[in-house]
Amino acid sequence: MTQESIRVLIIEDDIAIAEVNHKYLSQIDGFEVVGIATSQHEAEIQVDILKPQLVLLDVYLPDGNGLDILRYLRQQQHQCDVILITAARDVDTLQQAMRGGVVDYLLKPVIFSRLESALNKYKHRLTGFEQASSLDQGLVDKMLQTSSVDGEGNYHTLRLPKGIDGVTLDKIRCLFKQESGQLTADEAGEKIGASRTTARRYLEYLITTGELVADLNYGTVGRPERSYKKVIR
Repeated sequence: MTQESIRVLIIEDDIAIAEVNHKYLSQIDGFEVVGIATSQHEAEIQVDILKPQLVLLDVYLPDGNGLDILRYLRQQQHQCDVILITAARDVDTLQQAMRGGVVDYLLKPVIFSRLESALNKYKHRLTGFEQASSLDQGLVDKMLQTSSVDGEGNYHTLRLPKGIDGVTLDKIRCLFKQESGQLTADEAGEKIGASRTTARRYLEYLITTGELVADLNYGTVGRPERSYKKVIR
């Protein structure tokens, strides 16, 4: 791969989130943010002028839909790739994004380690294309696999954020394979032998990954308490 940074356009209606993503990218080698667009109209103008190599694309925009932008990019034959970053958790949005050829799909709120993994995977995929003189099945399988890539091109399972242990996380996940209803942090902690605070941390993490949702319930004394249940796909 050349020494030039990958040119990135951020399309996000919330300027604060756009700036957070901009800051994230500034911490990852090999990427340069060339523009930020907060609407579909701005996005289409900036894509045409700036010619980014990679677009971080939100779905919900004040004057349109990110999937419309994705279709625009393909119709205009722009040579850029797209990572969708969205709060949309419906299967139809994911299917449309996959049909539009997105290289990754991240659910808000985005964890830095997941974004870093997606960008490193994308960067090393480009490197593989540039270094390959011809294809074999092994290279194709490597390029299309969904495991993450670290900063040195090593493929492995996604790194968990600080404070999240894989063993404990698996215990929490197992609870929701066994339980058909809802669990509070107190109940989850009791079942895995952990404190309420610890259980809540893992439960909230699984909300960010799209595996759980939370409801606010009111007990007999009127104090609201979050309860968690598995997302049915």
